[in-house]
Amino acid sequence: MLTAASLALATPASAAGGIVPYNGACGSGYSVIDYKNISLFGGSDSATVYLTYNGRKNCAVTIQFRTDYKVDMKAAIRVSGGAWDIDSGDYYHYAGPVYTLTNSAGQCVDWYGGFHGIYDGEDNSHCG
Repeated sequence: MLTAASLALATPASAAGGIVPYNGACGSGYSVIDYKNISLFGGSDSATVYLTYNGRKNCAVTIQFRTDYKVDMKAAIRVSGGAWDIDSGDYYHYAGPVYTLTNSAGQCVDWYGGFHGIYDGEDNSHCG
């Protein structure tokens, strides 16, 4: 089971927006509501974990900056206390999209992304 205690969390970069632009992977109707940057090796290798919402469900995707090699990446999301939807593997571009398995309107969500074994995200967030 994926929990915040089991993850090594990265400190988000201080960029004004995502290091890597959102790619629309969650589909039409989903808007970005939050993100976390993961920056490694002095910023030469980086990824952004995006949380999106369409009025009914949330979606998460982790997108890497460089696309010239595969890297271990992960995207995970759930309605807080519910079952996880997780995509994990070696990818050139992104992990995910993953979606809350039930309607998340009015409920808190837990969402995380991983890049090179470093994870970032939030528990019990966006509870509106």
